[in-house]
Amino acid sequence: MAEESTTTTSYRSEKYNPHEIEPKWQRAWDERGIYSIDLASDREKYFFLTMYPYPSGDLHAGHWYAEAPADAAARFKRMRGYNVLFPMGYDAFGLPAENAAIKHGIHPAKWTYKNIERMTRQFKQMGAMFDWSKKIVTCDPEYYKWNQWFFVKMFERGLAYRKESYVNWDPVDKTVLANEQVVDGRGERSGALIERRLMPQWHFKITAYSEELLDFEKLDWPERVKLMQTNWIGRSEGAEVTFQSEEGDDIVVFTTRPDTLWGASFMVLAPEHPLVAKLTRSEYREGVETYVKQTSYLSEIDRQAETKEKTGEFIGAFAINPVNQAKIPIWIADYVMMGYGTGAIMAVPAHDERDFAFARRYDLEVIPVIQPAGEAFDGATMSEAYTGDGVMVRSGPFDGTLAGKEGAGEGIQRVIDWLERQGIGKRRITYRLRDWLISRQRYWGTPIPMLYCDHCGVVAEKEENLPVVLPEDVEFLPTGESPLNHHQEFLNTSCPHCGGQAKRETDTMDTFMDSSWYWFRYLSPHKNDGPVEKDLVRRWTPVDTYTGGIEHAILHLLYARFFTKVLRDLDLIDMDEPFLKLRNQGMILGEDNEKMSKRRGNVVNPDDLVASYGADTVRAYLMFIGPWEQGGPWNSKGIEGISRFLNRVWSLVVEPSIESGGVDEEVCKELRYATHLAIKEVSKDLEGFQFNTAIAELMSLTNTMMKIKSQEVTASAEWREAERSLLLMLAPITPHISEELWERSGHRGSIHLEAWPDHDEEALAQDTIQMAVQVNGKVRGQIHVPQDASREAILEIAKNERNITRHLEGMAMVREIVVPGRLVNLVVKPDKS
Repeated sequence: MAEESTTTTSYRSEKYNPHEIEPKWQRAWDERGIYSIDLASDREKYFFLTMYPYPSGDLHAGHWYAEAPADAAARFKRMRGYNVLFPMGYDAFGLPAENAAIKHGIHPAKWTYKNIERMTRQFKQMGAMFDWSKKIVTCDPEYYKWNQWFFVKMFERGLAYRKESYVNWDPVDKTVLANEQVVDGRGERSGALIERRLMPQWHFKITAYSEELLDFEKLDWPERVKLMQTNWIGRSEGAEVTFQSEEGDDIVVFTTRPDTLWGASFMVLAPEHPLVAKLTRSEYREGVETYVKQTSYLSEIDRQAETKEKTGEFIGAFAINPVNQAKIPIWIADYVMMGYGTGAIMAVPAHDERDFAFARRYDLEVIPVIQPAGEAFDGATMSEAYTGDGVMVRSGPFDGTLAGKEGAGEGIQRVIDWLERQGIGKRRITYRLRDWLISRQRYWGTPIPMLYCDHCGVVAEKEENLPVVLPEDVEFLPTGESPLNHHQEFLNTSCPHCGGQAKRETDTMDTFMDSSWYWFRYLSPHKNDGPVEKDLVRRWTPVDTYTGGIEHAILHLLYARFFTKVLRDLDLIDMDEPFLKLRNQGMILGEDNEKMSKRRGNVVNPDDLVASYGADTVRAYLMFIGPWEQGGPWNSKGIEGISRFLNRVWSLVVEPSIESGGVDEEVCKELRYATHLAIKEVSKDLEGFQFNTAIAELMSLTNTMMKIKSQEVTASAEWREAERSLLLMLAPITPHISEELWERSGHRGSIHLEAWPDHDEEALAQDTIQMAVQVNGKVRGQIHVPQDASREAILEIAKNERNITRHLEGMAMVREIVVPGRLVNLVVKPDKS
């Protein structure tokens, strides 16, 4: 506990001026290094991590909404006695820097580091307690060297491999575009219709961990995030069944409903399926080729959209259903894709809504094979697919068998057993998850450390030659094509195996690679003989709490979990999961309740707000705006309210008191009760990320103190305890004003090195309780009554309360309602007697 100074201050009656106070304390914290932590300390560790930003150039309201409350929660943990690591860095590779290079002629590195410098100043202006000594910047070769090292290790284990995958090809600029460069199916720059082309791409084998990634047992994560990842991984149990074309080509399908096989009335192939060209009859070829071409312009998102009308094209060929030898027509449709399953489906329109809509549009047969007991469906007259449970019919040896989803009947398992005995199918578990396509045809990313040698084939760069550094003397083409394709010094090298001539890979890595392991690097950002410091990793990870937006629920968070498991299997770490607790913030909206955007003119600039109100006011308002996980609209009047609140706190501590003529022991007792109630509630709220209610409690305590402030009360031990506790509880939320008032109150040392106050349960034990008194439903006063007061005694005290008496004059009592411990409601009407 800090000592209290006996020196009297000379700055009473000064007004609160955040523009003097905040820079003063930011400089002091930097000079004293109070936020640089000792990783070897024997205090209990707490790794608190918030998602690092892309260095776009300015911190916007969304950054503040993500980082300031996270900073408050981290500060709270520190005051609770933990040795808190709260680092910050920059996710520095990415397409915007490359676009800036093309548009403005500034090199991506120069643009990026300039933005990092500016954003770091803005973070410090926020008053966040980031430990900048641990900073990482992912575009620094010191960092991305280890991206390349991981890639090589994964290549050696078969977890990194090259295969053909579809990309967005701009036929005018003759380059591959990122998804965000495609607008309404056209190239953002050229305006050309984008084609989906197969090109060799590097992948990480995340599917090798599909089953393990479905285990969330160790994680305190929002259920919504766990459900999103579960659905993305998409585990399905069913059967793989082999159909054949009339020419004898095997066409393998996967189905979760093998009990409906006898109802398959047509087959659908992906337009990209390798059998399409072979099986298409000549008279249908023109229409099929046109449809395939049209499909190549669609993104996967477009093709999978539920609202998109289902279209297709008959190829003139037929397949044989192996369970009943029925001949069924083969179609192609854009909603079937090679990347999912086998690229072919059996269509059972009687029992699948999508297949039913397709069948009705193209007048294809509908064959019901499951129906409720006692009912009979007619495929010709069905108005919708039947997807419920029932009894199998028209299903050969399985007629009468109970069938349905989720194991409702025995049909699924019995049919799979039969398929295996017949040699036409087998039990199978599949996953919707696909391997991570890591290649990007861009410049500003980690170079993939692979080479192409005419003699040795595809080989990895030797570890001692890493990092493969991005050349800086590159020319950015207006087409957006990667300049690495034309940089001869980068391209032409020697094979690390045979010494012969070789070509470097010009693809760079997906930037999600950088964020899949960055938290480990905070522990040893400048280590040059390995990616991680094992002893520190063992001590400090997994991360205790991770915060960030729900939009990262699938890709970043799933890749981070995958990478942690890979590092475990590389014997670099000994854990299975990266982040034990995850908390997501909502979105801060404009005053029009819409997402902030320059186009809408509803953007709130934090720099302007800090210039007007100070960082502490902006921080506190963002925490007060509503439940953090929900977000909410900006409200200019709301921030004014927070400004008034902080001015009241300032006045409470700084301005002199007036004489009141004595100290009321009951008042002091009530103050101590209010103090310890606030400590209890604010502690609970900050632990639960309920920042808005924590601030409401602090406002309540402040109001109580303002009402009773006098020279006599402020001289009491209860007042000193209340004032001290108020400042300590404000410290995580508004660090600058708390530090200033701490000093002005005569305390030595920083408030941010103090311990969090503990509440005293005895102080919360009251002989009396406070109850609201309503007259006709409106609160007209408050009363204090003994804990064990009878109904009659409560009513008597209520009716004799001065303000209540005034509202009862000339009224006749209709009803008297007492809710024990809470309120009294007196229902009255005018007395006409």
